Amino acid sequence: MGVRVQRVDLPGIGMRHDVLTAGGRKISVVSHRSGERDLAIFDPDDPDSSSDSIVLTDDEAAALADVLGASLMLGQLAGLGDQTAGVFTEQISLPADSAYVGRPMGDTKARTKTSASIVAIVRGSHVVPSPTPDVRFEHGDIIVAVGTRSGLDALSTLIARGPS
Repeated sequence: MGVRVQRVDLPGIGMRHDVLTAGGRKISVVSHRSGERDLAIFDPDDPDSSSDSIVLTDDEAAALADVLGASLMLGQLAGLGDQTAGVFTEQISLPADSAYVGRPMGDTKARTKTSASIVAIVRGSHVVPSPTPDVRFEHGDIIVAVGTRSGLDALSTLIARGPS
C-alpha cells in the first residue's frame, strides 16, 4: 500500500511534508530554515486549516521518529509469521529473577545458542529497536525475538534460567 507524501516549498520559512492518512486526515511536518520543526494536524472538515501545531525540539523529533519507526518495525515483524512458514515473532517477558537483569544482552549469546534473534526490547512505553550486544536488560523488559518455534522456545528457557 502506497502512502502519499507531498512536499511543499514554503518561501522564507522552509519545507512542509504532508502525509494523507487512509482515514483522510492530513498530518504535516514543517522543517524551518532555522532547524526547528513543527508537527501540524489538520482539521478533518477543512484540510487546508491546521487544527493544532506542536513545536518539536531535536530530542522530541528524534524520539517521535524512533517510536514511529520501532512501531512500524514491530508491526512488520508481527506479520512475518503469516508470510514465512516456520518463522515466528514472539514477545518474551524477562522474568524478574532472571540472571540477565542488569547484564548486557550479548551475555545471552542468544543467536548462537538458540538460533533466535532478539530484534527489539520493549521497556515501558519505549522501544529499543535493533539492540546492540551492550544494551543491558532491565527489570520489566519485554524481549521481541524472531526465529523458529524451537528456537524461540529455547530462547525463552535461556532467558528464564540464565547462563549455564
